[in-house]
Amino acid sequence: MASARDIRRRIRAVKNIEKITNAMKMVAAARLKKAQNRAEAARPYAQKMREVMANLAASAGDIQHPLLAQREEQRVAFVVIGAERGLAGSYNANVMNAAMRAIGSRDPSNVKLVLMGRKAVGFFRRKPFEIVARLESPSGDVIFGDVRRVSAQVRNMFERAEVDAVYLVYARFITAMRQQPTVVKLLPMVQPSAEEVTRPEFEFEPSARELLGELLPRYIDTQVYQALVEAQASEQGARMTAMSAATQNAGEMIETLTLAYNKARQAAITKEITEIVTSAEAQK
Repeated sequence: MASARDIRRRIRAVKNIEKITNAMKMVAAARLKKAQNRAEAARPYAQKMREVMANLAASAGDIQHPLLAQREEQRVAFVVIGAERGLAGSYNANVMNAAMRAIGSRDPSNVKLVLMGRKAVGFFRRKPFEIVARLESPSGDVIFGDVRRVSAQVRNMFERAEVDAVYLVYARFITAMRQQPTVVKLLPMVQPSAEEVTRPEFEFEPSARELLGELLPRYIDTQVYQALVEAQASEQGARMTAMSAATQNAGEMIETLTLAYNKARQAAITKEITEIVTSAEAQK
């Protein structure tokens, strides 16, 4: 059985850990609020952008554009958005596993990766896939300038026929305790379904064909931007949940160690009293 001094030392160590995890939880909670607001604000814009593109595609009819080229999927690129730091529970593992499932049994020589976040880079560094770009995830507010480098990279790869399709892998924010790993086909643009196409009485000026060609790059930027803000909110939610659980576990451990310390202290006191009584009886 550990001595009272050893137990007291462990209690101090666990209390220090509890302070750290609680502070990290509070920081993640503050960042989550801002990230959640950005994600929720971006969703209506991204949804309306999809509706506009669907209506333009329906009105433009048959249109030829480099970003709409339909080719047999042989060479594929994946944009994987991970976290810059750990201590976020299973967040990074879930995103990376979703990316590996999406890659499946493809020939590694036909897979190219664009990675955002150190955890994504660390995971795929040991995999037999070509990493064409490594980008840091923005630590503060996300702006369109943060995503244009990524969207320009994948657009150029697709337009030059270096890849036949581009997929986006990220964690969609549901709640602070739930993040859904998501795989979205970014290029070529998926043909809109009948449910997505509405038929308002709009007259496009300039023509729907010209507008569609101009808005396609912006549409790709919007998709990547939404994925990035969703990933940031998911990361902060996962970190807050993980640190909250760690703080609770530390509190429970402190209670257990305090009980053990009291028992050890009581046993030591009982032992000393017994020795004193025994010595007094021996002197009689």
